Amino acid sequence: MNKEIKQKIIQVCDEKIAKKGENVGLSFYAFFKNKNDNPKVLMEVATWWIQTHQLDHFEKAVKIKRILIENE
Repeated sequence: MNKEIKQKIIQVCDEKIAKKGENVGLSFYAFFKNKNDNPKVLMEVATWWIQTHQLDHFEKAVKIKRILIENE
């Protein structure tokens, strides 16, 4: 994934954690608008989420953020 989408994912995780606490779960769709306006990036994130890390549909935001930061 490119640096821009990684930063956006971390930002969304931080926002959700601040609003709903550390137990908040997210799906990879949380990082996109309700329309598929960038299918290439959507597929990059989906591949990272599903194939690379074999994550469930919903995962804790803190876990997603940790994975991204550890793998920079």
